[in-house]
Amino acid sequence: MSDSPGGDKAAQSETRSLVRLVLMCIIIGHVAGGGAAIFLTMLQSGSALFQGYLANYHPADAGNEHLPAFLHLGSMFTGDSPVRWVLLLLPMVGGLVSGLIVFTFAPEAEGHGTDAAIEAYHFKDGAVRHRVPFVKAISSMITIGTGGSGGREGPIAQIGAGFGSMLGDWLHVKPHERRVLMAAGMAAGVGAIFHAPLAGALFAAEVLYRDPDFEHEVLVPSFIASIVAYSVFGGFFGFHPLFITPDYAFEHVTQIFPYLLLAGVVASSAYLFVWMFYGFRTFMFDRVKSIPPHLKPAIGGMLVGIIGFALPEAIGTGYGVIQLCFNDNLAAMPTYSAFQGALGSGTSVAYVGAAFLAVIGLAKMASTTFTIGSGGSGGVFGPSVIIGGALGGATGLFCAQLFPGMEIHPGAFVLVGMAGFFAGAANTPVSTIIMVNEMTGNYELLIPSMLVCILSYILCRRCTLYREQLQSRLDAPSKVGKMASAVLKRMTVREAL
Repeated sequence: MSDSPGGDKAAQSETRSLVRLVLMCIIIGHVAGGGAAIFLTMLQSGSALFQGYLANYHPADAGNEHLPAFLHLGSMFTGDSPVRWVLLLLPMVGGLVSGLIVFTFAPEAEGHGTDAAIEAYHFKDGAVRHRVPFVKAISSMITIGTGGSGGREGPIAQIGAGFGSMLGDWLHVKPHERRVLMAAGMAAGVGAIFHAPLAGALFAAEVLYRDPDFEHEVLVPSFIASIVAYSVFGGFFGFHPLFITPDYAFEHVTQIFPYLLLAGVVASSAYLFVWMFYGFRTFMFDRVKSIPPHLKPAIGGMLVGIIGFALPEAIGTGYGVIQLCFNDNLAAMPTYSAFQGALGSGTSVAYVGAAFLAVIGLAKMASTTFTIGSGGSGGVFGPSVIIGGALGGATGLFCAQLFPGMEIHPGAFVLVGMAGFFAGAANTPVSTIIMVNEMTGNYELLIPSMLVCILSYILCRRCTLYREQLQSRLDAPSKVGKMASAVLKRMTVREAL
């Protein structure tokens, strides 16, 4: 420390700023953790009421995430089969109600939400309207609860970012501090609701750019907020991974070759998904001007209902699909037996399973495109995990038949496919590798996960689900002044001339 009075004052000021930042991140962590717990309960309530009670459809849960006892509402219908005509209508009704709420009170809450948070960080000094978190939570509960294909990441990212921005407004912080608080809120919400505090912090720093770049200013605040949020959330829902997985392991170097095939499958599928998603979105919002935006989510819901009528596994959150894959129990899905009958009794079980999972993956792409691309409220990480897992499982079953001597476990391909698909679709390889490992509690597949995620990321560099991502920190408006100042401080006028 400097002996000069000026140095002492500067050090004291820096210490006060650091303490103040830590305290604000602790507050954000508490609010985001509690908000994640409330939001998850809202999603479970919506699904239990709309899909469970009204449609007699009770999809399987993720292994460590069970419906609370007070939400076991039963059904207004008897029998064990879903009432498919109700599943046909529910997403359209949910899309109509959600669209009216969102486009009336907070149009920036439409879609998957993470893009809006990225835009606010880069171009709005971290400013998010105070009503956005509440509108996002309600509209997402309605959209997903009625069968819309959406996830938690987008809503909770926007909700957490909104809380961080709100705290910054209340405390009248500077714009760069509000951006940091907004990112910390996003990290806290994502880390809590996915049982992945480390990945949540890294995701908030990585998702802002397409290049392998991190916003290092937000890392420490994000870690603090994410730790606190996960601790609060875990007090309600427990401290454990989201999924229950067998002890998969990477045991033979020859298994690299099937994983290379998986990398090609998930990368091409991610590219297809982004193309479908934004193609439909462009059509709905740029070309179809005659329909008010309030009604467009209902149109998307109608298309989702058609898919749900034929294949209920492709609507809603769909985490149960992945858990049943890990349990090696595809027969528990409501459409499996009919699908197996359609292929004929002579088809091997492995090929039936591979074809069934491939159909689920493609149908999930379409249902998510229709739900979120039409303006419905929900995230894209959850559906991406289902798509990647289903396609990974299909690839694993196929490779197990193709290479019988390699001891291939299709469930391991489900896990790696979950990571590889989103890493390519979102340009976030590092946080996605850790996210899936934390969600499954399995770190033995780190090598194939790294391989598949990096290859998928390289192959999908020209596409992304997050259009507001900047290429790198050099393109960030908030960094231009600092970079110019740093360069000028190191140059003399003579050197510049």
